[in-house]
Amino acid sequence: MFFKYITVLSLVFSLSSFLQAQNKPAPAKQTKHYKKEKHLKKVQQLTYGGDNAEAYWSFDSKNLVFQSNNPGWGLSCDQIFTMVAKEQKPNKQGIRNTPNLLSTGKGRTTCSYYMPDGKSVIYASTHLKGKECPPEPPKNGKYVWMLYPEFDIFQADLKGNVLKQLTETPHYDAEATVSPKGDKIVFTSMRTGDPELFTMNLDGSDVRQVTKELGYDGGAFFSPDGTKLIFRASRPTTSDEITEYKSLIAQDMVQPTKMELFMCNVDGSDLKQITKLGGANWAPFMHPSGNKILFSSNHMSPRGFPFNIFMINVDGTGLEQITFDNAFDSFPMFSFDGKKIAFSSNRNNGGTRDTNVFVAKWKD
Repeated sequence: MFFKYITVLSLVFSLSSFLQAQNKPAPAKQTKHYKKEKHLKKVQQLTYGGDNAEAYWSFDSKNLVFQSNNPGWGLSCDQIFTMVAKEQKPNKQGIRNTPNLLSTGKGRTTCSYYMPDGKSVIYASTHLKGKECPPEPPKNGKYVWMLYPEFDIFQADLKGNVLKQLTETPHYDAEATVSPKGDKIVFTSMRTGDPELFTMNLDGSDVRQVTKELGYDGGAFFSPDGTKLIFRASRPTTSDEITEYKSLIAQDMVQPTKMELFMCNVDGSDLKQITKLGGANWAPFMHPSGNKILFSSNHMSPRGFPFNIFMINVDGTGLEQITFDNAFDSFPMFSFDGKKIAFSSNRNNGGTRDTNVFVAKWKD
């Protein structure tokens, strides 16, 4: 997204690579909370080390499920973990407990989310195709996300037992989230040859296509009332852009340097573009009121970084900056009770490139 030097990033957000691919930014500051962040109160850091991202709340607003490649936990690529949404103090030896591993420990995983009953989660994984991390493509001077066709969506209980395989196609199926109404899952799939949004029931039945325009549609979340979807999308328009896009898609890749936010009804009707900011606008999540959207963006960054969290009205007005780290803030999600927000950031990482999970109380 903001990168001059080649690094390949899969869609599971290997965030150390994500940041190394740019002209080197200033190190993130060693603070949990910036004075300008007036909407955030009592910021807590929940993880330390590695890349920890996409931390999403349980329906009772007590726990988080997230992905991590923390080498201190013996990981070579992302796996899925759960933890209580409270800051953990180290013991006398300076050691913190490892969160609970939910995925199989094999292959690569991404995009986990709690099911409504709080007794299981869904996530995408490549583990059926092999225990090793899937290979990254050759470095060819372009920054891309991989849409691994080995990804399918699974449901697992809180002990890590796989309960059900929800998708079974030879194409990319991932980026699944659950409606607050507890009745539907939205996900991104390459089953039509282009990455589009689909919905399905919680048991994987009644799959319906939502989007149909050329371009990558992904990272979708439901509105608080479950009637709408907010998502990121690329829209190649010129002949050169379309040719390049189709060439990358044929290799199961997308180039995510130009993305804007879109909203539609759950059935795909009333599609509207929310942002026209330029750059990479992604990781949207709706404010509990249903009238605003939080998202991550580098549109104010001439060199492509930092990424910060912004808030905008659903009609595209009233843009406001929420976070102010000088490297990376993303993946905002409100707790279901609307009182807290979880996000991932490079702040307070000891001068490393680690990305950690933070939780804060929200103040409107």
